[in-house]
Amino acid sequence: MDNEQIVRRAYQVAEDKDLEGWVSAFTEDGTFTDESIGVTYRGSKELPITVEVYARAFPDMHRELYQFYGSGDIVVVQLALQGTHLGPLSLPFGTLPATGKRMDAPCCDVFELVGGKIKRFDCYPSGTVLFTQLGVIANISAALES
Repeated sequence: MDNEQIVRRAYQVAEDKDLEGWVSAFTEDGTFTDESIGVTYRGSKELPITVEVYARAFPDMHRELYQFYGSGDIVVVQLALQGTHLGPLSLPFGTLPATGKRMDAPCCDVFELVGGKIKRFDCYPSGTVLFTQLGVIANISAALES
Protein backbone atom coordinates (compact mmCIF):
# COMPACT_ATOMS: atom_id res chain seq x y z
CA MET A 1 0.00 0.00 0.00
CA ASP A 2 1.16 3.51 -0.70
CA ASN A 3 0.87 6.30 1.87
CA GLU A 4 -2.46 7.60 0.56
CA GLN A 5 -3.98 4.12 0.82
CA ILE A 6 -2.66 3.75 4.38
CA VAL A 7 -4.29 7.05 5.38
CA ARG A 8 -7.56 6.15 3.61
CA ARG A 9 -7.61 2.86 5.51
CA ALA A 10 -7.04 4.72 8.82
CA TYR A 11 -10.07 6.95 8.12
CA GLN A 12 -12.18 3.87 7.38
CA VAL A 13 -11.03 2.17 10.58
CA ALA A 14 -12.05 5.29 12.56
CA GLU A 15 -15.40 5.45 10.78
CA ASP A 16 -15.96 1.75 11.58
CA LYS A 17 -15.20 2.59 15.24
CA ASP A 18 -12.55 -0.15 15.25
CA LEU A 19 -10.52 1.04 18.24
CA GLU A 20 -8.00 -1.80 18.10
CA GLY A 21 -7.47 -1.25 14.37
CA TRP A 22 -7.10 2.51 15.00
CA VAL A 23 -4.33 1.97 17.57
CA SER A 24 -2.55 -0.55 15.34
CA ALA A 25 -2.46 2.03 12.50
CA PHE A 26 0.05 4.04 14.59
CA THR A 27 3.70 3.45 15.40
CA GLU A 28 4.43 2.63 19.05
CA ASP A 29 5.37 6.28 19.67
CA GLY A 30 2.68 7.64 17.33
CA THR A 31 0.65 10.71 18.25
CA PHE A 32 -2.70 12.23 17.35
CA THR A 33 -3.10 15.96 18.04
CA ASP A 34 -6.46 17.70 17.86
CA GLU A 35 -5.21 21.21 17.11
CA SER A 36 -8.67 22.77 17.70
CA ILE A 37 -8.46 21.93 21.41
CA GLY A 38 -4.68 21.66 21.79
CA VAL A 39 -4.62 18.07 23.04
CA THR A 40 -2.17 15.34 22.00
CA TYR A 41 -3.03 11.66 22.44
CA ARG A 42 -0.42 8.90 22.49
CA GLY A 43 -0.30 5.23 23.27
CA SER A 44 -2.90 2.49 23.25
CA LYS A 45 -4.92 4.02 26.11
CA GLU A 46 -5.14 7.57 24.70
CA LEU A 47 -5.28 7.12 20.90
CA PRO A 48 -8.83 5.66 20.91
CA ILE A 49 -10.25 8.57 22.92
CA THR A 50 -11.14 10.84 20.00
CA VAL A 51 -12.70 8.01 18.01
CA GLU A 52 -14.83 7.13 21.06
CA VAL A 53 -15.75 10.77 21.81
CA TYR A 54 -16.85 11.54 18.24
CA ALA A 55 -18.66 8.19 17.86
CA ARG A 56 -20.66 8.90 21.03
CA ALA A 57 -21.46 12.49 20.04
CA PHE A 58 -22.04 11.80 16.33
CA PRO A 59 -23.15 8.16 15.87
CA ASP A 60 -23.42 8.74 12.11
CA MET A 61 -19.95 10.37 11.91
CA HIS A 62 -18.56 10.48 8.39
CA ARG A 63 -15.33 11.90 7.08
CA GLU A 64 -15.86 13.14 3.52
CA LEU A 65 -12.41 13.02 1.93
CA TYR A 66 -11.85 15.65 -0.79
CA GLN A 67 -8.17 15.98 -1.71
CA PHE A 68 -4.93 14.17 -0.88
CA TYR A 69 -1.50 15.73 -1.25
CA GLY A 70 1.66 13.74 -0.66
CA SER A 71 5.36 14.48 -0.39
CA GLY A 72 7.58 11.67 0.80
CA ASP A 73 6.23 10.40 4.10
CA ILE A 74 3.86 13.35 4.56
CA VAL A 75 0.19 13.16 3.50
CA VAL A 76 -2.13 16.17 3.75
CA VAL A 77 -5.89 15.67 3.44
CA GLN A 78 -8.68 18.18 2.89
CA LEU A 79 -11.93 16.78 4.24
CA ALA A 80 -15.18 17.54 6.02
CA LEU A 81 -16.39 16.13 9.32
CA GLN A 82 -20.06 15.29 8.96
CA GLY A 83 -22.62 13.96 11.40
CA THR A 84 -25.64 14.60 13.59
CA HIS A 85 -24.99 15.64 17.19
CA LEU A 86 -27.06 13.05 19.06
CA GLY A 87 -24.88 12.41 22.12
CA PRO A 88 -22.70 14.31 24.57
CA LEU A 89 -19.53 15.85 23.09
CA SER A 90 -16.77 15.64 25.70
CA LEU A 91 -14.25 18.46 25.47
CA PRO A 92 -11.33 19.40 27.76
CA PHE A 93 -13.32 22.42 29.00
CA GLY A 94 -16.66 20.65 29.54
CA THR A 95 -19.33 18.55 27.86
CA LEU A 96 -21.71 19.83 25.19
CA PRO A 97 -25.07 18.05 25.47
CA ALA A 98 -26.61 16.75 22.24
CA THR A 99 -28.11 19.52 20.12
CA GLY A 100 -29.70 17.29 17.46
CA LYS A 101 -28.05 19.54 14.85
CA ARG A 102 -26.05 18.45 11.86
CA MET A 103 -22.43 19.43 11.28
CA ASP A 104 -20.52 19.58 8.02
CA ALA A 105 -17.27 21.23 9.10
CA PRO A 106 -14.11 21.64 7.03
CA CYS A 107 -10.94 20.03 8.29
CA CYS A 108 -7.33 19.58 7.22
CA ASP A 109 -5.27 16.64 8.44
CA VAL A 110 -1.50 16.20 8.23
CA PHE A 111 0.01 12.73 8.58
CA GLU A 112 3.62 11.67 8.92
CA LEU A 113 4.12 7.99 8.11
CA VAL A 114 7.00 5.70 9.01
CA GLY A 115 7.21 2.10 7.85
CA GLY A 116 3.57 2.02 6.75
CA LYS A 117 2.24 3.37 10.06
CA ILE A 118 1.19 6.77 11.36
CA LYS A 119 3.90 8.41 13.44
CA ARG A 120 2.17 11.78 13.72
CA PHE A 121 -1.38 12.87 12.91
CA ASP A 122 -2.20 16.56 13.32
CA CYS A 123 -5.90 17.30 12.88
CA TYR A 124 -7.05 20.88 12.18
CA PRO A 125 -10.87 20.86 12.33
CA SER A 126 -12.63 24.19 11.99
CA GLY A 127 -13.95 24.52 15.52
CA THR A 128 -15.70 27.81 14.80
CA VAL A 129 -17.67 26.30 11.92
CA LEU A 130 -18.47 23.17 13.90
CA PHE A 131 -19.67 25.11 16.95
CA THR A 132 -21.63 27.57 14.80
CA GLN A 133 -23.45 24.67 13.13
CA LEU A 134 -24.22 23.14 16.53
CA GLY A 135 -25.65 26.45 17.73
CA VAL A 136 -22.96 27.12 20.34
CA ILE A 137 -21.49 30.28 18.77
CA ALA A 138 -24.96 31.87 18.65
CA ASN A 139 -24.88 31.76 22.45
CA ILE A 140 -21.42 33.26 22.75
CA SER A 141 -22.93 36.36 24.33
CA ALA A 142 -23.34 34.30 27.52
CA ALA A 143 -19.55 34.12 27.75
CA LEU A 144 -18.79 37.75 26.82
CA GLU A 145 -18.53 40.71 29.14
CA SER A 146 -20.39 43.84 28.05
